[in-house]
Amino acid sequence: MPETTPPRSLFDDIYAGGAAPWVIGEPQPAIVELERCGAIRGAVLDAGCGAGEHTILLTERGHDVLGIDFSALAVELAQRNAADRGVPARFEVADATRLHGGPRFDTVIDSALFHVFDPADRIRYVESLRSVCRPGAVVHVLALSDAGRGFGPQVSEADIRTAFTDGWVVESLDTTTYRGVVSPAHADALELPVGARVEEPAWLARVRAK
Repeated sequence: MPETTPPRSLFDDIYAGGAAPWVIGEPQPAIVELERCGAIRGAVLDAGCGAGEHTILLTERGHDVLGIDFSALAVELAQRNAADRGVPARFEVADATRLHGGPRFDTVIDSALFHVFDPADRIRYVESLRSVCRPGAVVHVLALSDAGRGFGPQVSEADIRTAFTDGWVVESLDTTTYRGVVSPAHADALELPVGARVEEPAWLARVRAK
């Protein structure tokens, strides 16, 4: 069967049920390391911010960052999390495949968003990012690898390279890991109990806008 991008209602239902497998209560280690080594600079977009862990982290560390998600429930959760931490993080409800406002970001963080899109929506997403990235801006993509066990949507190296062609340079594409929590939907396939913590194979791409 062809790949299809999950509908917005599915993500709202997952957040409403409190069982989002990507909500782990902390930032992904790969994103923490990017910040630590100085790979994040200027105006930052956290695309598909979810519960806001990365937007909160980057705001705490002095970055100018905006977190967006197309699920209003995700944004509400992110705002609550930021308020609980006393962090003035900024969040908006927005569709990452339909961004506007002209080039204004120097860095984009994509933690587990790219891999949810089907091929057609990947094209729209990448074009949308290009419209809001300044020349020389860097997009960091953390996506579940096709070497994984099926914890969630998975992509290949070719999927990433194919999506980021016109107007982009893939500067690096490395292997790393992605942390998550086993949901009821994946417990049987992974042969793990619901709620178990996992670290799955992932890609970490660094892509520069021309």
